[in-house]
Amino acid sequence: MAYRQTTTKTTFEVNNVIQPIFTGGSVALDNGARILATTLGEQAVLTELNTGKQLAEIEGDGEPISTLTITPSASHLIVCSRSLTMRIYSLKVSPDYDSIEATLVRTTKPHATPVVVLAVDRTSTLLATGAADGAIKIWDIVGGYVTHTVSGPSVLISALHFFEIAALEDQASNKNKKNRRKSTADEEQAQDDSVASKFRLAYGTQDGKIRIFDLSKRKTYPVYADPNSRREAHESNVQSLDYSPELHALLSGSRDKTMTVWLWKEGAWRGTPMLRHEGVEAVGFLNNGSLMYSAGTSGLLRLWDTTTHQEITAKQDAKSEAESIVSAFALPHKNLVVCALSDFTLALYRTPSAADAMKKSTKPLEPFRRISGTHDEILDLVYLLPDQSLMALATNSEDIRLVSVADKQPQLGDEEEGAAYFGHDVALLKGHEDIVMSLDVDWSGHWVASGAKDNTARLWRVDPANNSFECYAVFTGHIESVGAVALPKTVPPENSEAFKNPLDHPPAFLISGSQDRFVQKRDIPRTSQKGAVSTSLRRLAHEKDINALDISPNGKLFASASQDKTVKIWDSATLEVVGILKGHRRGVWTVRFAPQGMPAIQGETGTAVSGKGVILTGSGDKTIKLWNLSDYTCLRTFEGHSHNVLKVVWLRLPKAADGEDEAAAAATKAKQRIQFASAGADSLVKVWDANLGETECTLDNHEDRLWTLTVHPKTNMLVSGGSDSRVTFWKDTTAESHAAASSAALKLVEQEQQLENYIHAGAYRDAIILALQLNHPGRLLGIFTNVVTTNAPEEGSLSGIKAVDQVLGNLSDEQIFLLLLRLRDWNTNARTAPVAQRILWALVRLYPANKFSNLSVKGARGQKSLKEVLNALRVYTERHYKRTEELVDESYLVEYTLQEMDSLAPPAIEERDGDLVMADA
Repeated sequence: MAYRQTTTKTTFEVNNVIQPIFTGGSVALDNGARILATTLGEQAVLTELNTGKQLAEIEGDGEPISTLTITPSASHLIVCSRSLTMRIYSLKVSPDYDSIEATLVRTTKPHATPVVVLAVDRTSTLLATGAADGAIKIWDIVGGYVTHTVSGPSVLISALHFFEIAALEDQASNKNKKNRRKSTADEEQAQDDSVASKFRLAYGTQDGKIRIFDLSKRKTYPVYADPNSRREAHESNVQSLDYSPELHALLSGSRDKTMTVWLWKEGAWRGTPMLRHEGVEAVGFLNNGSLMYSAGTSGLLRLWDTTTHQEITAKQDAKSEAESIVSAFALPHKNLVVCALSDFTLALYRTPSAADAMKKSTKPLEPFRRISGTHDEILDLVYLLPDQSLMALATNSEDIRLVSVADKQPQLGDEEEGAAYFGHDVALLKGHEDIVMSLDVDWSGHWVASGAKDNTARLWRVDPANNSFECYAVFTGHIESVGAVALPKTVPPENSEAFKNPLDHPPAFLISGSQDRFVQKRDIPRTSQKGAVSTSLRRLAHEKDINALDISPNGKLFASASQDKTVKIWDSATLEVVGILKGHRRGVWTVRFAPQGMPAIQGETGTAVSGKGVILTGSGDKTIKLWNLSDYTCLRTFEGHSHNVLKVVWLRLPKAADGEDEAAAAATKAKQRIQFASAGADSLVKVWDANLGETECTLDNHEDRLWTLTVHPKTNMLVSGGSDSRVTFWKDTTAESHAAASSAALKLVEQEQQLENYIHAGAYRDAIILALQLNHPGRLLGIFTNVVTTNAPEEGSLSGIKAVDQVLGNLSDEQIFLLLLRLRDWNTNARTAPVAQRILWALVRLYPANKFSNLSVKGARGQKSLKEVLNALRVYTERHYKRTEELVDESYLVEYTLQEMDSLAPPAIEERDGDLVMADA
């Protein structure tokens, strides 16, 4: 059977990307809880918090960002870098929060050392900058000038906080109101009616000091732990400050493991220290000052009763070092606290009311949403669940991340905690003690196998509907890293219990391969096992590391790919070798059986292959090989990658249309292309035609090697991931591209016919516009030739027909430029130059001179082309003018010569009545 290639071009386009937004540093959120600003190395990233969509990426200045913030009103973004520069961007947010336009309005060098902390007042008017050398400046954000300079110690500023003092009376000491002194400095400031007199800036330093700066009096007041001995507020870095206007109270948190509440009493700030359990990184007031929160090295968000100073969250164990909280901030009016963890994860917590907090005192706070700032190096990924709405990621970590790939967009006010936007972290599968290397999933998508560097394989049961993500079984036996795992994907009969209820029916067995060169088959128990599951069968498989495994669609065979350059085909039941594939020159990284129902494939010899089917392998020798499982010979070698081929997957075969008979279905099957995709260390994804051995298309959206690639079983969506922490979703747009191409071709035919109709009917106005639109130079020249050489030119017309003059006088800049290009070409030919000169003359008369020099042409190259076109028109026009002058001069000479010849010639003689006489006579 000869293979016929269709003319449809295969196309894939980027549909979505899960990419890094945070790699440590500052995090900020506007008051509307919609725009999240994060640090990504040298760049600042703005993300819509509800949908996870990246709205803008602010390029850096070559140095890492030291700190950033966004104003509460989301009107400005302030970015400071290690290069000592501070850049202020004006933000213009679209009404639907679908995009942000960030415009750089000011760049300055605020301090002699890097700015390490920023603060903005509630009105988004004032900005405070704190530097590493202890200098503090207050700026007018819009004006860009310094309003105040605060003299402080030469110690790093670690915390800043703007606040406004209580209006008239010290609410924090209402009970002792009668005993207070009548004229404290703070009361005098509070009685001042001007807003400026109420503004304060509290700042903390690395040596544990807290000071309050009065913006009106330009005076600094100290805060002492003991006013008598003048002992400083803390013994170590003051990491966080907050103020409650209801209580007229300050709250500070320090790395000396204390959180202190400061109340104004007897003319001084009096502190009550709390919390001696962990280094405190963030503190704040909640619920109008009735509650406080703290976060720190334990990774826990704790709630405290402001009155009793007692913790109201239940006692809980500290989390791992990777989950320690490095910074946090709250939006009390949104009942929201955002914590940044040391593993670059952002955890979002809902804060309860004071009454609810007391009721829930036995329940620790848990984040309702996690946002991975970066997924680090993505080693493997698989789709989960029957609807493929989840994806499991192995991310160079001992935990497996489950992320949503469903198209949902919840709001932060939603009570449904299960709601998740695209790319949102749904859960972590915790259990492995070292980096997870490999993942595989069964036919249902509910059972996930993992292999890790802790020498174990695990089977996980995924049931998001019941918020259940548990380890079902642990498989030991390997003595080195488990680099490959595989589960059978045979679909049970539709009327079976296993098909109806896959959550209660795990796969029959699991295959694992390791650096110890052994493959092991494990029979999976029917009930969850707390202990390790013993090995069913075990074989020494290869001479070097096993890189990949795959089980055939019917589950009877499996393949192992090794660094020893071979692939072995095994009997799944007996674990005996039934075939060996030899031919690669370097280690084999990936192997994949063809899916069921695969049509016959042609090898390089032209012989169709069927029987037991085929298998694909990818190697470090940069090639992909297609093998015949009937005789274990290589059918075809695919070359195109410039580096190691690390993953191959078969694309979905088109299914027969509903109601299509068997003959038509067979004919369709014979015509359809058999394709597969590959990912390599060259950061490229390639789609191949298995029959032709050619690349259909190359997909490029990564910056580093691609470790993994998978395909959506229903939509053909390709998903690639690798060392650049980016997961790219490639949509198969072949059908759309073919439809668009067909539609464009049909439209072109219709327009060309319409152009012929216009020309035939003499509708020059419409014909010129359509000829310009279709870019038909020959047709356009013919139209202008007919207009210029018309036998009945209209009086007063520049071109010969007034309707054409109107068209020429109302062209867009792009149309004028296109017409000038055509005139330039025609002007170089003596035969067509008269027409070009007439139309050019009409254009010059219809537009002012500066119109042509100021045409709006896209891109720098377009502007350069415009100059070249105008210069060419000028040069050839001057040449035509010179030639015309020479012709005029020559015509005078010809006329003079003819006249002289007439005077010298003898008189003419003519015959009259048979006699010769002079012609004059």
